[in-house]
Amino acid sequence: MIETLIAYFTAHVLADYVFQTNKMAQNKGKPLYLLLHGLIVTVTLVTLTGSIALPVLAIAALHLITDAIKAQLPNTIQAHIGDQLIHLITLTSAAYLYPDVWQTGFWANAPFWASHIMLIIAGAIYATRAGGFAIGILMRPYGNTFSQDSLPQGGQMIGFLERGLIYILILAGLPIGIGFLVAAKSVLRFETSKDGETAENRKRSEYVIIGTLASFGWAILVSMATVLLWLQLPDLGISLPKP
Repeated sequence: MIETLIAYFTAHVLADYVFQTNKMAQNKGKPLYLLLHGLIVTVTLVTLTGSIALPVLAIAALHLITDAIKAQLPNTIQAHIGDQLIHLITLTSAAYLYPDVWQTGFWANAPFWASHIMLIIAGAIYATRAGGFAIGILMRPYGNTFSQDSLPQGGQMIGFLERGLIYILILAGLPIGIGFLVAAKSVLRFETSKDGETAENRKRSEYVIIGTLASFGWAILVSMATVLLWLQLPDLGISLPKP
């Protein structure tokens, strides 16, 4: 079951956060873009699982339906998290009900470590890129006033890097390093907020704290989930620390 679930999850991550363009994501309310995304999801699932079995096609159809419903809702963090939870529940349920899709597919004779590679890649993308979309939606109601005097997309790059570092630190068994990341970012932000009015600095600080905690929280949860899945796979001789 675990290999099937990882193949499903990797396909989901690639279809939503690598192969899907911003234009497609913004126009899912239009049938043509929605169907194009559905085609990408289907092709990715079939390619990663090596199967055109009914569960694979059912996941693609449910993914399309979920996205069609979400496209009619306001683009809030609640809708985004709900959408992702539904996708993940769908993948897990399908893997539980039909656990042998991977073992009976084209990749059945692939090296046993193929699932390990897929998991690490999918976890990294979900922690970094998917996290960036989620945090961006969360922070949107607060406006972009505080980022206007920053480097172009500087905040996005910082968030991407910090989530990537957290992912690496947890997988390497060095979660204590996260404390140094928090300290370093706090010092740098303090230095940049000393100038200006008190009220403005307070707003800027709150904005940064909310974004930072959300970003760190997302990366930590994804990293821990990745470690838990890794522990269910056949022994590769590389032990990740238990969360």
